[in-house]
Amino acid sequence: MTVFHHGDRIRYATTDDDGFPVVRYGFVGGFTGETGPVVVMLDGELGGDVVEVEKIQPVHICNVTLTLEGVDLIEEPCLRQGLVNLWAAEAETAGLQITTVRPLGTGVRDANNGYSLAELSSAGEQYVLRANICPQNHDAVTVHADHPRP
Repeated sequence: MTVFHHGDRIRYATTDDDGFPVVRYGFVGGFTGETGPVVVMLDGELGGDVVEVEKIQPVHICNVTLTLEGVDLIEEPCLRQGLVNLWAAEAETAGLQITTVRPLGTGVRDANNGYSLAELSSAGEQYVLRANICPQNHDAVTVHADHPRP
């Protein structure tokens, strides 16, 4: 179990009022007990929300994932290029400092039938930005960063 401290940047995956998944970012604002729940101060809101510890994660470049409807986003080369900027905007919203982004043109097909879209660096570490068909919804695309494969 992850141990959180006051002020830690967090990622909170939940559902909105319409039942659609949404990811929110914020900070740990306090604790209601030793094992939770946690008071989180979500970006753009004045008050805090009380959430279970299991529902939040520390923000990390590998868990900032963008899920977008429409497989044409991965099938069309010109749309694939735009995914790099959309993910970079999400990473900025999450509070990440991306040092460099080197797009790989229209992407490089990888072994998982997805595409490597860009090479990234953050906090001295190297990452690859990848796009794949969403495993839970075959009409959607996920864009995420992970470590380069050897």
